[in-house]
Amino acid sequence: MAEFGDLLKALGEFGLYQKLLILLLFLPLLLNPFQMVGQVFMVVEVPHHCDTSWILAVGPNLTEEEQLNLTLPRGPDGHFEQCSMFSPVDWDLDSILAYGLNHTEKCSSGWVYPSEQPPSLLTEFDLVCDRAILNDVSQSIYMAGLLIGAMVFGMLSDRIGRRPVFLICILLQAVFGLATAFVPHFYVFMAFRFVVGAAVSGIMIADVSLATEWVGVSHRTKALVITHTAGATGEMLVAGLTYGIRHWRLLEIAGSAPMFALFFYIWVLPESPRWLVTKGRIEEAKKVLQKAAATNKRSLPPELLEQLKPEKEVKSGSFLDLFRTKNLLKVTLIMACVWFADSIVYYGLSLSVTDFGLDIYLTQLAFGAVGLPARISCIFLLEWFGRKKVQGILLLLAGTICLILTGIPEDQAVVITVLATIGKFTATAAFSTSYVYTAELFPTILRQTGVGLCSTMARVAGILAPLIIPLAQYHRAIPKAIFGSIPVLVALFCILLPETRGIDLADDTGKQEPLDEEQKTEVSL
Repeated sequence: MAEFGDLLKALGEFGLYQKLLILLLFLPLLLNPFQMVGQVFMVVEVPHHCDTSWILAVGPNLTEEEQLNLTLPRGPDGHFEQCSMFSPVDWDLDSILAYGLNHTEKCSSGWVYPSEQPPSLLTEFDLVCDRAILNDVSQSIYMAGLLIGAMVFGMLSDRIGRRPVFLICILLQAVFGLATAFVPHFYVFMAFRFVVGAAVSGIMIADVSLATEWVGVSHRTKALVITHTAGATGEMLVAGLTYGIRHWRLLEIAGSAPMFALFFYIWVLPESPRWLVTKGRIEEAKKVLQKAAATNKRSLPPELLEQLKPEKEVKSGSFLDLFRTKNLLKVTLIMACVWFADSIVYYGLSLSVTDFGLDIYLTQLAFGAVGLPARISCIFLLEWFGRKKVQGILLLLAGTICLILTGIPEDQAVVITVLATIGKFTATAAFSTSYVYTAELFPTILRQTGVGLCSTMARVAGILAPLIIPLAQYHRAIPKAIFGSIPVLVALFCILLPETRGIDLADDTGKQEPLDEEQKTEVSL
């Protein structure tokens, strides 16, 4: 019986067909960063004050300065309060001028913003004062969408296939992303963002399996990391897009509408032949393999195709299968912790260091620029040193840098910025490593389910990270100590994982786990 790796060698492990597939997988990930960080640029803080136009009924000739002086209290810094006003009274203007107003209340008639300010989420839905929390809530709801998407689409992809899930998520992201630009209420905005988050998560998860299951052993890292560079490139594009378009609805259209251009994927995106084989759909697998071979200008020996059969009775993997065997249980628990650590240190560093001496657009460009070499370096590091060592060392470095930051004085801004940038580099590389490593550790029938579970843990960490940062009010070192200690601890558990460099992907839960480097040496002797 033919091994699937033999078929990949015959048709070309990384030929023209696979390169075109990587390009197809690259494009949606190029658009995803806008959904991830675009909202930050739609809620830029602007000066505002309570709407006190009530006084114009008794003093229609008042100048704006006179109106504000009469109706708004001033804070200790001498500036007008942004979230309170003097209570309206049923007096004439002379009485107000003579006695003044003393009783204050919260803004009851809305707020006034600079007239030259383009419409933003903040100004259109009044996300200021007591309502400012709604912006944080909407970000948490988006992260909840990522979490639910990881759970649902991960398992769904193992059951109905990678291709259907990928196409469904492209449709959802395109439709609900564009619809977000036309919402009449902020609560509708949050609901649509939840769906977009789920779709983004589904695309990212399906991308992992399609990128790894179509290429040969020696090209898996390169294939997956190339698709991940789309994220860093997209982050840099977001900086330019948000700088050029300040109207939030137009920005939402510009960031979401291009996803409709990918609808041609219905005709060109292939299913994973490895998944088809595990489901017993041999004839379909043969067709896509022959098409790939033709594109690569190779020919598949008929006798090799005839040997293509499932290794045993076809059985769909389930979530519980991740915990049924000792080896899978170990891999599942450790990799779930690895993804949690990746996310907690990544978001912890990103959210804690906000002052790079640049404006918000240049800072976003810098974030993307750091991510690009971090991901590209994984192509070489993973092949030179193996997955297990790189994963553990990167987590250890990222965590150690966070712990070092706890001892740096606050006035050493340059040192903090440099260390945080290095930390973000290592955290980004650790994340890309986790995608490669996880895809190789889980068998085909459980790959999406396993990646989905791990991604879920990353989203949980993403939700928790903003809640840890306020602990700095008790001691400024607490957040960074938490962000640093978790990855350092998890890095030690990576020692227990098997090495997957140069090992063919497992198809079912019964296949022997990958050998460590030492075990491979013994076998070769």
